[in-house]
Amino acid sequence: MNAATLTLSQTKYANKAYWRNPALAFFAFVYPLMFLVIFTSIFRNANVPFGTGRVNEATYYLPAMVALAVITVCFNNVAVAITIQRDAGVLKRINGTPLPGVAFFGARILHAVLVSALLVVITVAFGHLFYNVAIPTGVALLQTLVMLVVSAATFCALGFAISSVIPNADASLPIVNVIALPLLFVSGVFIPLGNNPPFWMLWVGRIFPIQHFLSGMQAGFLGGAFSWTDVLVVAAWGAAALAFAIRFFRWERPVG
Repeated sequence: MNAATLTLSQTKYANKAYWRNPALAFFAFVYPLMFLVIFTSIFRNANVPFGTGRVNEATYYLPAMVALAVITVCFNNVAVAITIQRDAGVLKRINGTPLPGVAFFGARILHAVLVSALLVVITVAFGHLFYNVAIPTGVALLQTLVMLVVSAATFCALGFAISSVIPNADASLPIVNVIALPLLFVSGVFIPLGNNPPFWMLWVGRIFPIQHFLSGMQAGFLGGAFSWTDVLVVAAWGAAALAFAIRFFRWERPVG
């Protein structure tokens, strides 16, 4: 069997394992919807600044929750799951089989991308049904899809990369949250930064990929200008993370 066939086969197994844990799947799908309802309830029908104008808060938060959904499935869940499997000896057993590493990595990334795509569809449908948020069409839709696919793959690669430095399963969730939560705040996912954020916050957001991902989503849903530079920045993070993961990925729990 070639690498592509093995990757698809492993994707099928990863998908079965995921849906056999209904609690994990349920909370992954509820997570962005819960925050969308919470934020729209807090701000109610207020308008928030975006660009040179203002947009309804439900419209603002839909692309933000789409970004949150992808990051949760592709970064948080991947990093934690890989660390748990490494501690349990699952990765060691997989590494002892003829399965190529590229098929293992590829299947994990493909599965996470597919799950995140389903979650995005549900989140967008929820926002459109309950908050009348417009769905991108035409060129804007294509640009949004490109950013979604590139970002999902990138955050999967980042999940693999961070799992390489997490010492054990007990530390996985705290480490992932310490990394993700502050960046979600400074990138404007949870709270709009407005047109005059603190200088340091602006530059921290520009360095990391979350703000660029969010900008791509906002371009599609809020009508802002789409920048291919944002796609390139996110892709560059993905390439760097994948290179790091390939070099430092550990199949076994460190001794000591």
